[in-house]
Amino acid sequence: MSLKKGDFIEIEFTGRVKENNDVFDTNIKKDADEAGLEVKDPKPFALSVGNLMLPKGFDADLEGKEPGKSYTVDVKCEDAFGKRDKTLIKMIPTKLFHEQQIDPQRGMVLALDDRLVKILSNSGGRTLVDFNTPLAGKDVVYSYKILKMVEKLEEKVNALQEFLFKKKFDFKEDGKKIVFEVEKGMDQYIKMFAPKFKEILGVEIDSKIVAAKKKEEKKDSD
Repeated sequence: MSLKKGDFIEIEFTGRVKENNDVFDTNIKKDADEAGLEVKDPKPFALSVGNLMLPKGFDADLEGKEPGKSYTVDVKCEDAFGKRDKTLIKMIPTKLFHEQQIDPQRGMVLALDDRLVKILSNSGGRTLVDFNTPLAGKDVVYSYKILKMVEKLEEKVNALQEFLFKKKFDFKEDGKKIVFEVEKGMDQYIKMFAPKFKEILGVEIDSKIVAAKKKEEKKDSD
């Protein structure tokens, strides 16, 4: 059966930069180990086809493919992580780095304003910083295998909430509605992404405020 938009699947993949074949992303432990990448708990990724849960060009390649088979797709930079944007190269006073106890040097990659940036130069009390994503302007290649179709609603909901919420909440089915059990203040995320759940899954979602879960007591060591 060929895949179509809206189908949920489980997939394993490895992404490489086309110009040098360097692995930049994978959910396959063997590939991560060989590339020296630190990937936390590598495992198959569940997603909805055609809903941009992967880079645009990769996502588009899934339609028409078949479960159980392996594929490779070349993705141009504009359909991967975007072209380089010259407006994202900015000059910043070096003293701002020094205030954070950072000595900026050419070639350094730092976390700044919740994003990775690269130091291009540093002189005269000014530092030239590139705010483009490291993969901007690069063509990439994905090799992937579609492991299986995802049929259970529970698995589909979990796939969406991990992608949209970046965490998993307990939930219950209430008729045709999904009710997430969340701590006070987290219900805003449910409201924010309710339209997306409706669009992809065709279900309404809501939230129920519950008490914060207590952390499990650590077991005594032998």
